[in-house]
Amino acid sequence: MLIRLALLLSALLLASTLAAYLFTRDTRYFRFAVQIGQFILYVLLVFAALYLLERFGLVAWRVLL
Repeated sequence: MLIRLALLLSALLLASTLAAYLFTRDTRYFRFAVQIGQFILYVLLVFAALYLLERFGLVAWRVLL
């Protein structure tokens, strides 16, 4: 639930900065949108790695015990 809220807020921030870039054509907004996109990607990669670790690592550990 909390992860979905964080992703929703990040997506709204990304959309608003891209809209600000389209209206003003100021490159600061575009660079900020790229940084937000990179942050979202890194967070998703961390959660995916944690999910895979939980799914395969801990399940395999239980089989060994």
